[in-house]
Amino acid sequence: MLDGYGKEDPATIKKLPVQADVPELLVSTAYQGSGTARDKASADLTMIAFYYLLRVGEYTIKGSRNSTKQTVQFKYEDVTFFRKNASGHLRCLPRNAPDHLIASADGATLKLDNQKNGWKGVCVYHETNGAPEHCPVRALGRRYLHLRHHGATPKTFLSTFHNEANKRCDITNEDITADLKRAATVLDYPIAKGIPIARIDTHSLRSGGANALSLAGFSDTQIQKMGRWRGATFKEYVREELACFSKGMSTKMKQNFHFVNVAGNSMYDITENIIATDYNVNTTTAAAPAA
Repeated sequence: MLDGYGKEDPATIKKLPVQADVPELLVSTAYQGSGTARDKASADLTMIAFYYLLRVGEYTIKGSRNSTKQTVQFKYEDVTFFRKNASGHLRCLPRNAPDHLIASADGATLKLDNQKNGWKGVCVYHETNGAPEHCPVRALGRRYLHLRHHGATPKTFLSTFHNEANKRCDITNEDITADLKRAATVLDYPIAKGIPIARIDTHSLRSGGANALSLAGFSDTQIQKMGRWRGATFKEYVREELACFSKGMSTKMKQNFHFVNVAGNSMYDITENIIATDYNVNTTTAAAPAA
């Protein structure tokens, strides 16, 4: 009966992915224009969420409606930066490292205290992509230094920022959603990519990151590990309706592979036909005893 009810339900309208161009536009607008402290914090968090495949509850404050969720938000103490030494080996930077070392780190980890699928104490690492602004490690560095300059404690959330009046505030999921929709509108996502603005929200960052990894050729295992998925549910985030996923398929499918069903004889006796045509064997001579 429940299966029958399920068949009557309308199709689920899932959120669609965005590309790196959305957080990049937000970062550029916030840091190259007259962006506020709130704009910079939100932009950096979208950049971090896209590359680290974060759930919204991991980088924005929790409202009363989701106060019982298992996922714990990242804190100041959960961020660790790394630099390469003269031999090219990664070395952990101390938490009191000078600003210029944090701002030029070669990699960074985020440590998960807890999340909804029960994983605890998991560290997710990313190396810098070389971009001066549009980089997850640089975005983490900016967040970290902003908090440190305003006297953050180890338990201060990454979503925290101090506005122009030095008032402590936090980025919410509504802030992220509004900024994503604004950037996607500027980038003309409905026309250029066929993605309606209504189907873009915080899920679009996690989905977009998974899509970017898949299209770049990374394996399912690598994507699963980066996104901390226990099972195969992560494949729901990889949107097959994107044109890139079927690129070249029709050309490859046009080939004649000349396949043969090796189990054919078990379903239909083709022995006589084969002997009479392909092999040209004289069965009488073959069956006669040697003289």
